[in-house]
Amino acid sequence: MENSPKENPQLFFSKSERPTNRTPFKSESSVSEGKPLCCGELKVFLCALSFVYFAKALSEGYLKSTITQIERRFEIPSSLVGVIDGSFEIGNLLVITFVSYFGAKLHRPKIIGTGCLIMGVGTLLIAMPHFFMGHYRYDKFSPSNSTITISPCLQDLNKKISLSVNFQSKENTGCVQTVAIIGPIFGFLLGSLCAKLYVDIGFVNLDNLAITPKDTQWVGAWWLGYLMAGALSLIAAVPFWFLPKSLMKPESRKDSISSSEKSKFIVENPQEYHTHYQEKVTMLEMARDFLPSLKRLFGNPVYFLYLCASTIQFNSLFGMVTYKPKYIEQQYGQSPSKTNFVIGLINIPAVAFGIFSGGLVMKKFRISVFGASKLYLGSSFFGYLLLLSLFAMGCDNSDVAGLTISYQGTRQVSYYERALFSSCNSGCTCSKTEWDPICGENGITYVSACLAGCQTSTGSGKNTIFYNCTCVGATESKSGNSSGMVGRCQKGNECSKMFLYFLIISVITSYTLSVGGTPGYILLLRSIKPHFKSFALGIYTLAVRVFAGIPAPIYFGVLIDTTCLKWGIKRCGYQGACRLYDSYAFRYIYLGLTVLLGTMSIFLSIAMLFVLKRRSLSKDGNLSNNKEDAMESTSSKKEHHANNDHIFETFYWPGKETEL
Repeated sequence: MENSPKENPQLFFSKSERPTNRTPFKSESSVSEGKPLCCGELKVFLCALSFVYFAKALSEGYLKSTITQIERRFEIPSSLVGVIDGSFEIGNLLVITFVSYFGAKLHRPKIIGTGCLIMGVGTLLIAMPHFFMGHYRYDKFSPSNSTITISPCLQDLNKKISLSVNFQSKENTGCVQTVAIIGPIFGFLLGSLCAKLYVDIGFVNLDNLAITPKDTQWVGAWWLGYLMAGALSLIAAVPFWFLPKSLMKPESRKDSISSSEKSKFIVENPQEYHTHYQEKVTMLEMARDFLPSLKRLFGNPVYFLYLCASTIQFNSLFGMVTYKPKYIEQQYGQSPSKTNFVIGLINIPAVAFGIFSGGLVMKKFRISVFGASKLYLGSSFFGYLLLLSLFAMGCDNSDVAGLTISYQGTRQVSYYERALFSSCNSGCTCSKTEWDPICGENGITYVSACLAGCQTSTGSGKNTIFYNCTCVGATESKSGNSSGMVGRCQKGNECSKMFLYFLIISVITSYTLSVGGTPGYILLLRSIKPHFKSFALGIYTLAVRVFAGIPAPIYFGVLIDTTCLKWGIKRCGYQGACRLYDSYAFRYIYLGLTVLLGTMSIFLSIAMLFVLKRRSLSKDGNLSNNKEDAMESTSSKKEHHANNDHIFETFYWPGKETEL
């Protein structure tokens, strides 16, 4: 889950350094003279902020885990689900300007608390449609008694049943970022738990259900997790209403903080922070300086290329993550519960470990900017190279009569709705819009018992068995019977092996791609002058959200919808959610689009590497030409940096002892 670079625990402190001739302000809360200043409040704030990060990340992870559940429950296509997912970023953009401007001027803890309340109420509102739209209805054969004969075929009657970028201490940053990674893990695990529970649990008799969690008609209790996540956000808001407006950094830590400045990647000029007291910049002056600053920012080729490469790469990652649960369910026949469990317990920890490894490599080898760009490029290249192997790890289409295979058992090349009817069910009055699959003894799935030509049935609910199915008897079955059971036929053992291989490659790919996360972010910071840092990070965050977070789920969903073989039909007669996808087309579009976008970002990263290399050689050439005179060399070096790109930093970390 993406976290804004501006979110950090130090926003609780005042944003500018106090002049030396002023006495520090005391906390608004009463603190005795003998105690360290506001250490207790700082710990409370850090814990509260970490809890907020956890609640926010959990909600985001849970939203991803419920995509397919919401799609089935409300009978909407993947493209519309993509709009719902992208609306999360739209909501962020609506308030980001207001919060960025007024956040530093008002009571910041209360601003955070208000945001938590809004987030909690919004999360609760997501669950509200469940309580206003009635019980979930799915296509189902419902005979009047347990053993019945209907001639000439089972009629489909009664088939529906009601159912700020300040210096941060390493410890504080680690706490907040750790819980930000843990949050999605719990979000997907919560999604796994809720997917096992029926959507109308507590309102219907579960013994009468004719579907199981493995059926494509199954909808879990998606709303339950939103109630939990919303309540968690409301609880997270409480501590902020009891915290003071601002805190000073404890005196005992001043030396350690100042000494740690040497190990930061960006050395900031303290004089820049005194401008707040020396002069007040009007809004008009800020507006006039905006476009020139933006022009200088985009005039930095390293920053611009990294911005474009990251935006395109995030397009591939957002689209891949959003529809990964759907891909696993449709490609490998896994249940939503198992899918969410696997993603939450395997994939997300691999991402966390990859981010940690990238930071460890940067710290251990004290890598330069040029080295960071190579590490960023290398992780992207090998990550997307591994994705190519997933093309060979898919499963064949399920054998569905009239859609992927003929009623005689031969493979089809083209798919048409009229193929649902055949001579074996020509005497039946069947609907081609329903989806109530049964598995025949011949291993072929039929869209409904009526289209399978079944004459009789016994049992009820998920234990219903159909007999004398003329279409099943038209092909050779293992037992020689012409019967069928409720539900789709399961994919073979070969598909289970492919799913295992997919998990292994997916984990390695997630780790490899995330290794470049920390080097890439450091590269972004090191390519910008300190006084442009906040502006550059803001533009970066805005670009990623507007050009990746919003559109990627939408156009991924639109293309995925083109692979649908059987659409559901709403009660009003309009097209609903997809019931069956073409496994081959789904795999090539889902993986192909991801790899295509990744390849584009790699080419931009290569261009960025060449720019860095050229500037590095240019700097070395300038230095070698001035070796004769040490004073002239020093002067020439300073002049070179001053005349170089106005916002481009030096290529190497400040000081030999530089650490991450």
